[in-house]
Amino acid sequence: MESNSCAATMCATVLRVCPCELCVCDHENCQQVLVHTDNACCFRVGQQVCIEFSGAMTRSCPPQITADCVRPVNCCC
Repeated sequence: MESNSCAATMCATVLRVCPCELCVCDHENCQQVLVHTDNACCFRVGQQVCIEFSGAMTRSCPPQITADCVRPVNCCC
């Protein structure tokens, strides 16, 4: 059987919190990304997070992903 592990991980800073989505700044390339997640309300602007997702990202502006897991971190990689 295949593993359920995520294909990609993003460390980012939360820029905006909306119902069911976060706008974040990806630490790797300073790009804004819209993250669809049911637990968006658990985070706050300025918080650093680690986002696990499938690796699929839209080509929209800003790009969009659907998170499998978003967790707060004290210091992103």
